[in-house]
Amino acid sequence: MGSQSFMGSRSGSRTALVIVDLQQDFCEGGALPVEGGRDLAVRISDYVRACRGDYVLVVTTRDWHEPDGTNGGHFAAPGTDPDFLHTWPVHCVQGTPGAAYVEEFAPLLDVVDAEILQGQGDPGYSAFSGATSDGHTLEDLLAGVEADSVEVVGLATDYCVSATAVDAAANPEREVAVLLDLCREVHSSTALAAVNRMLDAGVVIRYAIPLGADR
Repeated sequence: MGSQSFMGSRSGSRTALVIVDLQQDFCEGGALPVEGGRDLAVRISDYVRACRGDYVLVVTTRDWHEPDGTNGGHFAAPGTDPDFLHTWPVHCVQGTPGAAYVEEFAPLLDVVDAEILQGQGDPGYSAFSGATSDGHTLEDLLAGVEADSVEVVGLATDYCVSATAVDAAANPEREVAVLLDLCREVHSSTALAAVNRMLDAGVVIRYAIPLGADR
């Protein structure tokens, strides 16, 4: 991707970038892999290297589920099968290798400003439901840098990306965009429904690489 030209964030705005759940368990070889997850981590890494200066804040999120219990029904109960819509196999348990950032993205952590941990005892789809290790919410972080625009990328379009974007758009004074080419979905049908939910909430769908460019 080195020869590709990225659009970057909106000119003139104080924009925060939220990078959602680039974790081992959500990429190939993990407990709940999204197809193309590792390639996406490379693409996002290239984007951050090229465009870091466009953002007043870069935040990563991590699923950080408790090791005991079903985390508010997020994990399928013992002896039952997950439905892969509302209940899931055990994944991203606190302190396990599956909860770590995928290797393709981990070298970029030195340019990340903060990390939100979500899903501690509950489903935790939205980054706005979590907090940093010292208790600051994503809303706190955005207010601290006076961000008036938020862009969201990562895994997965139909779940944590869309939930985070919709919650971000609940503030009517904030512009919110999802960079769709820097996301991957679990299923095409649920991703389409998620995109419609985002549009209904006022989220803008954008692309990091101009349409028609070599992707």
